Amino acid sequence: MLSRIISSLILIAILLLLATTSCKKEEIIDNNPSTKLAFSADTLIFDTVFTTIGSVTGQLHVYNRSNKKIRISSIKLAGGANSHYAINVDGISGSAFNNVEISGKDSIYIFVRATINPQETSLPFIVTDSIVFETNGNQQDIDLVTWGQNARFIRWNVDRPNLPKYRIVAGEGVDTTWTNDLPIVVYGYAVVDSTASLTINAGTKIYFHNASGLWIYKGGSLKVLGTMDEPVYFQGDRLDEFYRNLPGQWDRIWLNEGSINNEINYAVIKNGFIGIQAETLQEFMGNQLNISNTIIENMSGAGILTRYYLIAGANCVISNCGQYALALTLGGSYDFRQTTVANFWNFGFRQTESVVLNNYTKDSQGQVFAYPMSANFANCIIYGNRDEELSFDANAADQFVYKFDHCLLKTTMDISDQEKYISCIKNKDPLFVDYTLNNFQLDSLSPAKNIGSIEIANTVPTDIKGINRTESPDLGAYEWIPVIGKR
Repeated sequence: MLSRIISSLILIAILLLLATTSCKKEEIIDNNPSTKLAFSADTLIFDTVFTTIGSVTGQLHVYNRSNKKIRISSIKLAGGANSHYAINVDGISGSAFNNVEISGKDSIYIFVRATINPQETSLPFIVTDSIVFETNGNQQDIDLVTWGQNARFIRWNVDRPNLPKYRIVAGEGVDTTWTNDLPIVVYGYAVVDSTASLTINAGTKIYFHNASGLWIYKGGSLKVLGTMDEPVYFQGDRLDEFYRNLPGQWDRIWLNEGSINNEINYAVIKNGFIGIQAETLQEFMGNQLNISNTIIENMSGAGILTRYYLIAGANCVISNCGQYALALTLGGSYDFRQTTVANFWNFGFRQTESVVLNNYTKDSQGQVFAYPMSANFANCIIYGNRDEELSFDANAADQFVYKFDHCLLKTTMDISDQEKYISCIKNKDPLFVDYTLNNFQLDSLSPAKNIGSIEIANTVPTDIKGINRTESPDLGAYEWIPVIGKR
């Protein structure tokens, strides 16, 4: 009896399920030839893409505005399997797809990636294709446009424990020159060995892959010979819009002690972790960095980080660093003239001052090692979005000397000591033209105008844009002129 009841209940459940299923209508497909797809864009444009690197993935949204389901009979790249592009339709990669359905008032995503093959030209070139859609007998297409560029690639070939991956680009005693005929793309560290030298000619563009950099080993030498019209660029290798001003894309330029001076003139160093790390590894060798007319910006760590080094800087702009613009540590000798430090970091909360001076370190047992420190800032601007942009970390075991001569400072400290602060002003907004766009030229109402020392200005007679400043000098790297040109 019980088994009959159970059988009857099961039969009833099956009949109810069949009845419910039979009542559900199949979604009707819209076959009207006038029905068309809608798209989030009619053209996908990729900015400059280096050959063999590829590009950031572009995204296309395909909409069905009809109330009924649409069946797209084909989605394909016009260039087919030989296209420089690859597409992914709803999670599946390929170059052609058939019978793709979109429910009424629904949509799908198509992701597009460009990979550019080497071309025998040094000039940018355009690679085009299109995605062709066929729906109900009509065709629609979306254009794909990519600017591609050939480059010289330097790839690491040494991988040792406790060292970054690297390739020696100038062996011991070898003088190497990088020219501007092709961009240079670096994977890993490009290393200049002891007693070797690297000269980088004006107009050369160096692009670093993630975690890559340039390493001038102890005894080596770097000469960056940019000009005002043709600066040397150091930046990451992703050039599409999202990465245009994104910090932390590559590692650093690393300078060790050298028997002759390193020189950097008219360079733009941007979007890395540390712009320049200059440090003595083992012994002092008379090393020095002369850096002039150079912009360092958008560093996730520090603009310049030193450990017992010598730097002479003039007409430099160091801006928007996640930790320090200038971290001058373990002593050393530093002379910055007509330099603008402007730290408006906006990729998070910055907890450190922009300029830090330090002359000592401690080992694991707490023993202090102090070194002589001498720092001079003349006709400079040091400003940012923190109340305090200066920090002095001194140990009396060795000398700690600093001077700010005709400077605008952002600080809560007392600057009345005329031996350390000569004709300085504090906490007055320098009124940059537009710090949100990294334009640190001065506005016509800037308090930094016409208050510089002429004696100091005579040692750096023209500003970073070649404008004479010897009559009534402004503070910082830029001399104000009535018509402000492009940065």
